[in-house]
Amino acid sequence: MSGASPLQVETRLGTRTASAADRSQARVVFRYVCGLLDAVPMLRALVVRRTASAVELRGNVVIEVLTCSYRSTRGYAFAAVIADECAFWKSEDSASPDVEVLNAVRPGLATIPGSLLVAISSPYSRKGALWQAYKNHYGRDGDPVLVWRADTRSMNPTVPEHVIADAVATGEPAARAEWLAEFRSDLEAFVSREVVEAATVPGRRWLQPVQGTRYFGFTDPSGGGQDSFTVAVAHVEERQGQRVAVLDYVGERRPPFSPEQVAAEYAEVLKAYGVTTVQSDRYAGEWPVEVFARHGITVEQSAAAKSDLYRELLPLLNSGRCELLDHPKLHAQLLSLERRTARGGRDSIDHPPNAHDDVVNAAAGALVTASTVAREPGMLTYMRIVNERHQCGLDPWKWD
Repeated sequence: MSGASPLQVETRLGTRTASAADRSQARVVFRYVCGLLDAVPMLRALVVRRTASAVELRGNVVIEVLTCSYRSTRGYAFAAVIADECAFWKSEDSASPDVEVLNAVRPGLATIPGSLLVAISSPYSRKGALWQAYKNHYGRDGDPVLVWRADTRSMNPTVPEHVIADAVATGEPAARAEWLAEFRSDLEAFVSREVVEAATVPGRRWLQPVQGTRYFGFTDPSGGGQDSFTVAVAHVEERQGQRVAVLDYVGERRPPFSPEQVAAEYAEVLKAYGVTTVQSDRYAGEWPVEVFARHGITVEQSAAAKSDLYRELLPLLNSGRCELLDHPKLHAQLLSLERRTARGGRDSIDHPPNAHDDVVNAAAGALVTASTVAREPGMLTYMRIVNERHQCGLDPWKWD
């Protein structure tokens, strides 16, 4: 299992398509395809026409490069599908895009006798399509599915041995996965799909504010770079002797955007729920405090690190003391969270490489804040005084 970029290459009868995780990687794949065609005179003679993303060959064959999507791979008859670096496919709409994309192409493969599905990838965590194929088929004589596992030097002897030795000597599981084709033992799924589905109220996109209910807000600000600017609102209800944290609202603005304008929009949402103080962390610096203050919202940058928020959210989910909105991106980000164990034994919870957790961070912050304050009456009184002083135009943090 080896490879260089997360992409999917599909070969259809009449059309051959290469799908990558993003457009830049798709262009890299397409250049490889064109280079191979140009380097072999027999193949070069088959080229009829070229466009920016496709090559048409004689015999009604087209080689295309697309971004990886379970939607764009439907409706074709495939002679072969090559899924490159499928262990690293990411999607904002799904927690398991590798499984969904491969499921989408299998009907197309079934229409042509002798069609072939090939997955090529460095291993990553012990989940997903690659791990299941390895677990179910590796080393089994007579199995119709062949799984080939090999280290880097076996696949490419030109790689200097000292480079691999130096990397593996660090003892990091990431190095062993990259160079020795070992699935990482330090990564585990944070929460199961069954738990998330049980906590979700189907069809509930958001809840209207209810008079007399105390709401709590959390924001994960972004200055407009690669991350989204998110906000969430939650409250706590007493049900049969236990407190249930309920997610009322989740807002997301993806870049590009004006931070000032988004803060103004979120301020109106927060005020509709009676929230004038929101929690946040310090990673965005001081600008969120200043921007929200201009719109009548106090940002308290005292929230725990997001790994700690996720850790506190987990018992709420597992015990049924939490209700989530029916929000696809929230679910995808929550299910993609990974628990990592460092060499010292300490766990951390975060999103996978090249992924995002802006939506789930805001939701977790609001739910944990609501649950914590409701559990500690002293904290509830403290927060009420802070809000009242702010509404009276007094400094909420300087008490007489």
